[in-house]
Amino acid sequence: MSYIDGFVIPVPTANREVYQAHEAKWWPYFRDRGASGLAICWGDDVPDGKVTDFRRAVAGTPDETVVFCWMTWPDKATRDAAYAKMMADDMPMPEMPFDGKRLIHGGFEPILVEGVTI
Repeated sequence: MSYIDGFVIPVPTANREVYQAHEAKWWPYFRDRGASGLAICWGDDVPDGKVTDFRRAVAGTPDETVVFCWMTWPDKATRDAAYAKMMADDMPMPEMPFDGKRLIHGGFEPILVEGVTI
């Protein structure tokens, strides 16, 4: 069964192109380690909620845009092996075009999928 990594990231609005280039640069690294798909979505209709919302979840500021992303994997084992390899590679982390401390990330097992390919 497929496995999905989900991300919510506050990105400075002025860094849209820099952020897009950053993700495009990293995609082949994950693809070559088994990831099957990537979607990077720039928020253009992210309303404020009464209790919580995407912006508050990442402590977004007025000069930031909320980005919603997901990466698909054939299964959790492939994803776990890719991340273990990334940590073992001991490669220097590049400067991020966003505040990585406010990135929300999690792995998800699909339980109902209709009308989309994962």
